[in-house]
Parts: sequence; C-alpha cells; structure tokens
Amino acid sequence: MAHTAEIQCPRSISEEDRARAQFYQLLGTLLSAPPSSELLRGLASLQGDETLLGVASRNLAALAERTNPQDAEREYNTLFIGVSRGELLPYASYYLTGFLNEKPLAELRTDLMARGIKPRSNVHEPEDHLSTLCEIMAGIITGEFPCDRNLISQKAFFDAHLAKWAALFFTDLEKAQSAVFYTPVGSLGRVFMAIETDAFAIQ
Repeated sequence: MAHTAEIQCPRSISEEDRARAQFYQLLGTLLSAPPSSELLRGLASLQGDETLLGVASRNLAALAERTNPQDAEREYNTLFIGVSRGELLPYASYYLTGFLNEKPLAELRTDLMARGIKPRSNVHEPEDHLSTLCEIMAGIITGEFPCDRNLISQKAFFDAHLAKWAALFFTDLEKAQSAVFYTPVGSLGRVFMAIETDAFAIQ
C-alpha cells in the first residue's frame, strides 16, 4: 500500500464489509502494477452470479485465464505508463481539473493527515492515484488506520475523493483502445463504484 498506519488491534467486521474491502484491495492492486502470474491464476478462479458484478467477475476470470504476465505487463505499461504518458491518467487531480497535482491532491493530503494516515517514504506516486485511494478505502473499512471505520467515515472519504470521478475512470478503462485484460477490470470497477454510490446514498 502507499500508506501505512500504526498497528491497530484486530477488529471483527461483517462478511459484507470484508468482501467490500477485498474488492477495493483487488482494484488497487490491479491499478498499482501489472498482475503477477500468481494473481492471474487467482483471478482465473473467480466465480460470478448473474448480477452485473458477477458477470464482470466472470469476464475478468476468463481473460485472466488466457492472459500471460508478459502480455499483461505490456498492456499495463501502454495504458498507464507509456513513453511520455499512458493512455489513461488515473489521478483525481487530472480527472477533476485536467491537470496533475492540483487542489484535489491537496485536499486529500489534508484529509489523510486528519485521519492519521501517513505516506510511506519509499512511495513517490501522488496520493490521488486511484490505486492508492482504493487501498485506503479498504484500510478504512477493515480498521487498519487510526481513524473511525464506521459508515460515516467511509462515506466521507468516498464522497470527497472517489464519488466524483472513479466511475468515469473505470468507464474510460473499459473502453480504452489498448485494453484487453483491463477491459473487464474497468467493468468490475465501474459496477462496484455504482454499488458503493447507491449504498452510501441511503446512509
């Protein structure tokens, strides 16, 4: 993860929250680096029902089963790294202002400081990268950080840093010219963000 906190006592969480945290963690992992062969094998075993999230999970499993790590790495680099820049820039600042390192990043840093979430010294990526935001959401849900893990705390972070742009990014990823393996990743992220948005809306 791009952020760490003091070790907290283990906290029991519901199966639903555990599943939510795992989805956030998975999305964060897939956006932070190319998938390893081990991760691809794990994704290939994903099961899904007839819900939109289940269908997206099955599609991701099918792509993972026939994707090798070398192809996945090339695709990842084309999408997110590139020679000068990748096809997509998964940063809140870019999606909300059109530029990197803008006000959304400053607001995020203020929020992280207030929550006691500290950046690791060996991470040089701006904190508003979507992989980091997903991993932080997972940590808030599981109680990894010193801040409250209740729904009010989760909703505040989601509304402030994800709600306005994450679904749009995942839609762009789903439709990206260079995406093959990452097409169902985009679908999974888009559907999951819609579920989270609807769930928080009724809180």
